[in-house]
Amino acid sequence: MFSFPNPVNEKAARCVAIGVVALGVIYLVTSWTPLLFILAFGFLARVAAGPRFSPLGQLATRVIAPRLGEARLVPGPPKRFAQTIGLLVSGVGLGLALGNLHGAARISIAVLVVAASLEGFFGYCLGCKLFNLGIRTGMVPEHICRECSDISRRHADLNPT
Repeated sequence: MFSFPNPVNEKAARCVAIGVVALGVIYLVTSWTPLLFILAFGFLARVAAGPRFSPLGQLATRVIAPRLGEARLVPGPPKRFAQTIGLLVSGVGLGLALGNLHGAARISIAVLVVAASLEGFFGYCLGCKLFNLGIRTGMVPEHICRECSDISRRHADLNPT
């Protein structure tokens, strides 16, 4: 029940990121703190179980991504790591907002919006890049993501022709 999918449809992940951008921008414009609960819960749900308990994840995987064509599969562990970073950043933003530090909360959410925009609009996942850096430097054990550590297997294993 509480497992993260591997591999992940990158198209669905990008749709989720665009949803995060939308919620983040609405928060930046309105400073409506309940949006931060929604953002943080979404990240928590996706870290815990992928899209299974995330309304945004369900929308992306079941409704939007299937309409975008064939899935593009990528390794799951880097995406989970990226969701964990999103959980931390949205959690910090929520904590700051609850502490009436709305300016600092807005900075935190602006950082989240930038990172999610890179993923959603350009397919550049900052969290994934940090994860891969961790693999290369030995901070993340290779067995966590064999596809990530063996570049020759990445596309052959995940996108068979």
